[in-house]
Amino acid sequence: MRPKKTYRSKREIPSFLQRAIKRRCYFCEHNAFVDYKNADQLKRYITDSGRIVARRHRGLCAKHQRQMTRAIKRARIMALLPFKVIG
Repeated sequence: MRPKKTYRSKREIPSFLQRAIKRRCYFCEHNAFVDYKNADQLKRYITDSGRIVARRHRGLCAKHQRQMTRAIKRARIMALLPFKVIG
């Protein structure tokens, strides 16, 4: 059995191993909470066309992704965020 290879920098890590590196959830890391009234925070989690960004793209945990989805939908109903961006 060969010994496990160690890497000195991120640049040396092969691309197939870089994808396996886990990102931490922003809300878990900073002990923050999701609020539907904070439109600036919610805008980071929707695309230019107004779609909710997937969990695997933004690195949220399942719990906070559900809270984020609920908050975005509430903000849309309250007219803080657009349902769809035309243009």
